[in-house]
Amino acid sequence: MSYETNSKLVKNGDVFVALKGNYHDGHDYINEAIKNGASLVICEKKLDLIVKYKKVKSTHKYLTKVLSKENNKLTRNMKIIGITGTKGKTTTAMIVYDFLKKLKINAAYIGTLGVFYKDEHFDLDNTTPDIMTLNKILKILKENEVTHIVMEVSSHALNEERIKGLYFESAVFTNISQDHLDYHKTMKEYFKAKLKILKHLDGNIIINIDDISGKKISKKTKRYISVGKNGSFNITDYKLFPTNSIVTFEYHYNYYTLSIPFVGKHNIYNYTEAIALLTDLGFELNDLINLTNSLKPIRGRNELIKANNGYIVIDYAHSPASVEETLKTYNELKKGKIITIIGCGGNRDKSKRPIMGKIALEKSDYVIFTSDNPRDEDPKEIIKEMTNNLSSNNYEVIIDRKKAIKKGVKLLKKDDYLLILGKGHETYQIIKNQKYHFDDKEEVLRIIS
Repeated sequence: MSYETNSKLVKNGDVFVALKGNYHDGHDYINEAIKNGASLVICEKKLDLIVKYKKVKSTHKYLTKVLSKENNKLTRNMKIIGITGTKGKTTTAMIVYDFLKKLKINAAYIGTLGVFYKDEHFDLDNTTPDIMTLNKILKILKENEVTHIVMEVSSHALNEERIKGLYFESAVFTNISQDHLDYHKTMKEYFKAKLKILKHLDGNIIINIDDISGKKISKKTKRYISVGKNGSFNITDYKLFPTNSIVTFEYHYNYYTLSIPFVGKHNIYNYTEAIALLTDLGFELNDLINLTNSLKPIRGRNELIKANNGYIVIDYAHSPASVEETLKTYNELKKGKIITIIGCGGNRDKSKRPIMGKIALEKSDYVIFTSDNPRDEDPKEIIKEMTNNLSSNNYEVIIDRKKAIKKGVKLLKKDDYLLILGKGHETYQIIKNQKYHFDDKEEVLRIIS
């Protein structure tokens, strides 16, 4: 029995579940679903229909209950790995996924970058898909005999029970910092949502003991492995370079020094959390170290392009902590100036806008404030909130992101860094809730070619 919540996707014999969403009510599309072949309708009202229907108190709870049981059965013989936290989910998950592929494991990735398995890839609307979409993905992965799934787990997904029925063989909690307060309202509620990952944990959770979240988790469960200063994976030293980092860590009284193809202290934590997780799953640490140099850079995460004898970096940093960490990294590396292009998304946490504006200004030599994904807000008003009460004038406003990037590239001189922050891997802009094609990297390559 196949369930569907989109009336347009209903096929002959499907069960249509009429969900109430923020913008649409599935009950308004029941007739279309029946026309397309629905044999049963799950709804919250008494109706006069030509097919059978079942009235329930909450269609959302009904669907979650049914699909969580099915998803549990689908993944019974799979090892699922969960990655949560504010920053670093995508990088950590992709490092784990890349390692698994190199170790000849039939693995899949589900997260911000979409779904990857074998040679296949498709995009997702959310970091962690809704339970209906997840069910469809799991069926595909089961058919393709995938044995390991690396999955980014958002706080929204944990709160909304999108992963109900799934249990993680091992997991990572990267860190916690301000984000998504438009949804969670307070940091306390945000952290509380993230902690729900422990309810889905069969094995150990990898924590960053140098982060406040790691310290808190270490008091809530004994099933953890710590990364960081004096952690189980004890990071004792590191050096940063434009295209790589050198890290020294101690594990089980042995010291390891190696180059990793990722830039920044935050990526040293991401890498170390990934190898901590994989060793917890039973893979040999020496094998992982030997494979490290062959790991691939991650799209839109500290992605480096050389131009005008300087460097252009495209990064997804879109929260105060991630912007600060990225700017700290390149201030350590710079020989010239730091030029930053930055904006904030519309219909999201407004409280972080002035914070991000202040951080960008204080840690850059010059800032261009521009449009990100304004959604249905006025980009001028978003930028105004970012620039209110700034204490210096080493910035300008160019609302058109294409023109902002062009100006940034023009300002780039020898040994300078141009940081284009906020959108990373995204290939679109959302304006008035319509998606338009836009790719920061594509724009840069077009300008410098």
